[in-house]
Amino acid sequence: MYALVEYKGKQYKAEKDVLIQVDKIDAEEGATIDIDTVLLVSDGDSISVGAPYVKGAKVRVVVENSIRDKKVIVFKYKSKKDYHRTIGHRQQYTMVRVKEIVVA
Repeated sequence: MYALVEYKGKQYKAEKDVLIQVDKIDAEEGATIDIDTVLLVSDGDSISVGAPYVKGAKVRVVVENSIRDKKVIVFKYKSKKDYHRTIGHRQQYTMVRVKEIVVA
């Protein structure tokens, strides 16, 4: 069984006991979150597609830990103007584990 969920503007495939890397959530480790924006639910035999969301379906996840991605270097340069600028960015993510997929 799996479900496609929309969370914080992005779509993820959720299966039981799978870790999903989502954008940073301000929740403590071990907190339970219900995601009710389920786009599709499949139980192997049948598929339920929402318009836009499946009614009564939700995915229950548990917050595992927060991580930071590798650094992305942004280098700006303008020729003949003596302009150089280096900027680094590390995106913050939260790892969540899917506990169950509830279908009404």
